[in-house]
Amino acid sequence: MSRSRRFALVTGLSAVALAGLLFAGVNTGSVKIPLPELLGILFAEGGEGTAREVVWLIRLPRLAMAALLGGALALSGFLLQTYFGNPIAGPFVLGISSGAKLAVTLVMIGLLERVGRVSSLSLVAAAFLGSLLATAAVLLMARRMRSMSSLLVAGIMIGYLCSAVTDFCITFADEADIVSLHGWSLGSFAGMDWEGVAIAFWLVTLTTAAVMTLAKPIAALRLGEEYAAGVGVPVRQLRTALILLSSLLSACVTAFAGPVSFVGIAVPQLARQALGSSEPRYAMPTTFLLGSVFCCLADLIARTAFSPTELNLSTVTAVLGAPVVIAMMLKRRER
Repeated sequence: MSRSRRFALVTGLSAVALAGLLFAGVNTGSVKIPLPELLGILFAEGGEGTAREVVWLIRLPRLAMAALLGGALALSGFLLQTYFGNPIAGPFVLGISSGAKLAVTLVMIGLLERVGRVSSLSLVAAAFLGSLLATAAVLLMARRMRSMSSLLVAGIMIGYLCSAVTDFCITFADEADIVSLHGWSLGSFAGMDWEGVAIAFWLVTLTTAAVMTLAKPIAALRLGEEYAAGVGVPVRQLRTALILLSSLLSACVTAFAGPVSFVGIAVPQLARQALGSSEPRYAMPTTFLLGSVFCCLADLIARTAFSPTELNLSTVTAVLGAPVVIAMMLKRRER
């Protein structure tokens, strides 16, 4: 099968899976809505007031955010793996998500105490700054560490340090803020609204479009810096762009849903395996779409596995993503 046909098949199946998960998500919850009434709410003006509010104000914003942020986090992982040339690199492993988490926590505590509310853009800006600072620390260590395994360990240590400081800040925050901060710090798509979805949509869409315009330079970079420079790719500028775009995508996820583990590592590997190729023009859109499927599935499991108790999102993504990473490492070991 040709590469383009395989790409069409994988994206088609992924789109069908995503549509099925979205419908299952909107039809699942503590409030039971009969299927005819649900279809009327979605496609007509039918449905009672309470049921309509549950669907349009609670379930649909949550599902839209899961699809958007899942794709963004997976694409962020793909960019980091390209930058470092390592399939284990990802926002969570390198401590980038933890840096964003720390910055968002500090902003939330400061603004909630003084102003009483925090805007979504403020959270994204804080997460972006935290992501860049954590990335800068990893890059500084990369200059002294030639071994990629040592660099990954350093990134994990940065993540632990940021998480420890975050937990310390949450412990001594006002009691009224501790519950929301604690829930957010463990990852969740609950509590989303259409205003947040709109902000996330434009940020993720514009950033993803910018990433897609770099498909050819990224493909050249994957063949080596000397080759990329030889065909006219400004390597330094491209690497800077990869870090900035990856940090912005990761920041969007952390600002709205908290730190989410394993998506940025596992999903790019699944996309490469499904396509049988790492060519960016095929791998990047597939990675985004599979990231949406992955997070919508994880969110559905988190909501329903032990209902009415809801699991933390990172718990589910770890259970789903860790086997993928382990299998990939064993396969690379055999090679």
